[in-house]
Amino acid sequence: MAENSPIIPISAHHEANLDILLAAIEKYIPTPERDRTKPPLMYIARSFDINKPGEPIEKIKGGIIGGSLMQGVLKEGDEIEILPGLGSKAQPERYREPIRTRVTTIISGGKEYREVHPGGLLGVGTTLDPAITKSDNLAGKIMGLPGTLPEVRTRFLMETHLLERVVGTEEEMKVQEIKTSEMLMLSIGTMITVGVVKSARKDQVEIALRLPVCPIPGEKVAIGRRIGNKWRLIGYGNIID
Repeated sequence: MAENSPIIPISAHHEANLDILLAAIEKYIPTPERDRTKPPLMYIARSFDINKPGEPIEKIKGGIIGGSLMQGVLKEGDEIEILPGLGSKAQPERYREPIRTRVTTIISGGKEYREVHPGGLLGVGTTLDPAITKSDNLAGKIMGLPGTLPEVRTRFLMETHLLERVVGTEEEMKVQEIKTSEMLMLSIGTMITVGVVKSARKDQVEIALRLPVCPIPGEKVAIGRRIGNKWRLIGYGNIID
């Protein structure tokens, strides 16, 4: 697969050929077009508490969420919501209740900005209780303006595209068809969840999820199957309903 790939010698320390590397990346993996006219939408990859133990209450800062802005423009002072909410097995209905907060700071590349456009990683300061954001508690969720996010889903229909061979095994293994009642690991945006196949057809499967997600229509899903004691990549899917 890689026999025709370009080989570009570089030195980051001496800043040699970095421009050529970037040009090659743009040629073979072009930067996708991002629509700034749409409402802002961000995958949350991290969340954390930046306050030190024993910090005086008047100096405590709100929780931080980190990720990539996929579309739109995010501004300091924006009111935002996060989905799915903070539900549980005992209260699964709360997953559909958004977490509401406000943007207080935006940091990217070590610099603070009043507004940001898609591209790169962001750290977004909020008015959230830091206890909510600590230890990546919000990782896997999505953030946007109130009323603009996709609906929370606990099941969906997916068109599947399986690989010829399982990725990551020492021996070559052919990928078998997905079967009804099989358990799969799904990566959707920054969320990783496990789902059970409720119905399997030739190229489509209906999945019931253990943790709810907010998938963007048409979004690609990485599919993993448990082989031995590890999850292995076997293909991808497109959410169609």
